[in-house]
Amino acid sequence: MTILSLSAEISVPKHVLVRAFQNESVLLNLDSECYHGLDDVGSRMWEAVTQSKTIKDAYDMLLSEFEVDPGTLKKDLTEFIERLVQRGLLEIHER
Repeated sequence: MTILSLSAEISVPKHVLVRAFQNESVLLNLDSECYHGLDDVGSRMWEAVTQSKTIKDAYDMLLSEFEVDPGTLKKDLTEFIERLVQRGLLEIHER
């Protein structure tokens, strides 16, 4: 895994479709034709990441919402983002 900069910006590629169902989400990579499911926590992380300008903004938003150790959140969030980047569901733009 690479180490992400918290100042990095994230975008959703045009070949990714997202549908929310109650507290869960389904992501479809049209290029690979693979579906990916997110549970309620993953769905909230997705929302925070895709609605924020930077990873740090998403991290701050999630830290204010959940009772979690800051180091644990940083590790979990960066691993989440890295997995989605590897699957072609997110793109990273370093500043």
